[in-house]
Amino acid sequence: MSFPLGGALLDGCVLAVLTRGDTYGYALTQNLQRAASISESTLYPVLRRLQKDQYLETYDSPYAGRNRRYYKITADGRQKLTHIQEEWSEFRETINTLLLEEGANEDE
Repeated sequence: MSFPLGGALLDGCVLAVLTRGDTYGYALTQNLQRAASISESTLYPVLRRLQKDQYLETYDSPYAGRNRRYYKITADGRQKLTHIQEEWSEFRETINTLLLEEGANEDE
């Protein structure tokens, strides 16, 4: 079963991948597809927004006779990721309590 990635969670996933190193859009999409069904057409607006919010920087590097755009996480992006990770941890705990806690629905 697959669960859709909402905006904040997708932002966190993108930022988390970029903490491992700078990468270009197609490679980033491939990396994210291991965890969720996401297309490049979904990813690029997210990248533009994260860049606009100064969580990402871009730079071009030549590759096979053309430029390839790379994305790099900023210090603000790292802070945003930490915030998302904290919120995710709380959310995960709440959902685990609802879904996995034994005896939660038993009559006393």
